[in-house]
Amino acid sequence: MAPEETAEAESVLQSFERRFLAARTLRYFPWQSLEEKLRDSSGPELLLNILQKTVKHPLCVKHPRSVKYVRCFLSELIRKHEAVHMEPLDELYEALAEVLMAEEPTQCHRSYLLPSGDSVTLSESTAIVSHGTTGLVTWDAALYLAEWAIENPAAFAHRTVLELGSGAGLTGLAICKTCCPSTYVFSDCHSCVLEQLRGNILLNGLSLEPDTTDPERHPGHNAHDTESPRVTVAQLDWDVVTAPELAAFRPDVIIAADVLYCPETVISLVRVLQRLSACLKDQQAPEAYIAFTVRSPETCWLFTNELGQVGIPWEAVPHHNQKLFPYEEHSDMAILKLML
Repeated sequence: MAPEETAEAESVLQSFERRFLAARTLRYFPWQSLEEKLRDSSGPELLLNILQKTVKHPLCVKHPRSVKYVRCFLSELIRKHEAVHMEPLDELYEALAEVLMAEEPTQCHRSYLLPSGDSVTLSESTAIVSHGTTGLVTWDAALYLAEWAIENPAAFAHRTVLELGSGAGLTGLAICKTCCPSTYVFSDCHSCVLEQLRGNILLNGLSLEPDTTDPERHPGHNAHDTESPRVTVAQLDWDVVTAPELAAFRPDVIIAADVLYCPETVISLVRVLQRLSACLKDQQAPEAYIAFTVRSPETCWLFTNELGQVGIPWEAVPHHNQKLFPYEEHSDMAILKLML
């Protein structure tokens, strides 16, 4: 195989691997590129490599994807294979037979590969809205913010990070594994989200410290000189959390991703940012980074207008060049840096 053909095949293989591990919608896979490569003499080898990098990937064996998702993926892979009139590959049909016998779990897994060779694996609900919350799945702005963080590790290195609305935990786990924060505080308000969040932290090999807002016991209170960050999970309701509770976190950096989905949450977020700004006057002003998908210009306008009303300046962070994670790249995403 010519070098350029080898590079093309490797690109297709990597694309399938990253999309399958993250359980992305099948229509976003490079099926047309695969069909073109299957017409080469190396087509069967590429299919077997795809099988090993997806369904048979060690991460997928250890942390299974949704049964329905794997079944649909294998069925489409077989269709593409049969369309070019190649000899049947028993391995594909055997893999499909295995998944047809399996039962669908209530939780499935997604994995995201990091530049270091490590990965972040999340257990997520198979339903987009489950237990009355959207926090049990990962949204694209969390991936976008994680990419930016990996490109800008100095913003988090040896600092205390407070994340508002952590959801399934992707952004925070990526930061903990690549950006060397001293302390990381995941937070959310929904009990089901917090339970799953704790599970995801442990699933990724991080130690979890007790949740407390006592400033004498909070992980941000003392110096931390080990390689792994101190990690805690806090139940934090933006509408009722008090200034002393917020002050106890003593954050150097505050982040949030995909929390601007309705006017009520926008107003609640701005109010908690205002309280954070007011209660941290005795320390160096923390930086805040808010990432979101621009679904509604009105919602974005409301957020920036509310920031202006409470006197919080902001600036848009330039779009980054990292393309580490598979998500809907045509989405309009943004990160605002707030000066608290």
